[in-house]
Amino acid sequence: MRVLVVEDARPLAELIAEGLRDQGMAVDLAHDGLAAAAKLDTTAYDTVVLDRDLPGIHGDALCRMITEREDRPMVLMLTAADTPADRVTGLGLGADDYLVKPFHFPELVLRLRALARRRPYSRPRVLRAAGLELDPVHRTATRDGRPLELSVKEFEVLTALLRASPAHLSAEALLEQVWDENADPFTNTVAVTVGRLRRKLGDPAVIRTTPTVGYRIG
Repeated sequence: MRVLVVEDARPLAELIAEGLRDQGMAVDLAHDGLAAAAKLDTTAYDTVVLDRDLPGIHGDALCRMITEREDRPMVLMLTAADTPADRVTGLGLGADDYLVKPFHFPELVLRLRALARRRPYSRPRVLRAAGLELDPVHRTATRDGRPLELSVKEFEVLTALLRASPAHLSAEALLEQVWDENADPFTNTVAVTVGRLRRKLGDPAVIRTTPTVGYRIG
């Protein structure tokens, strides 16, 4: 899941991003409305965690801009404004969910995963190909009925490959989907993670590599 966290309080933004990355999400940060709008123009996000009181472009205006997009991300407003009227206003702007600060972090994670499932263009819940079965909601994966013990990044790489199957995904595409904008484009992280994943999946090999093209399931 690709997430944009828009929060002007930098320590809180970093804390949220670190926690979401620990859950396997690819997270980008913006500390004002203008930076967020620029990122939304160049990157396809599944969800946006949006503070309301932002410099540059106010969170309310940014929320309206997001909801006018054709293939828009889901929006979770995360704000200290906690009256019933505030909630009604926020949801009336087009936000898909509303969470008040201070919040319980596991609840934020669950709400983001629920929003991603509700997104109109979301993928099928259970992904299947080549004897593999992966449930992104319950975070389980099997091969020919055998449970797979995967790290967070291995799970997300396998999810991306299954969603793309039978097409290829380049290393650059995997880097963008599974990591985030801070990932080094010249790193061998993708190759190393795919190598570990191949070993855990076992024989016969199910992840194919096509030089200069990328990886695919099949």
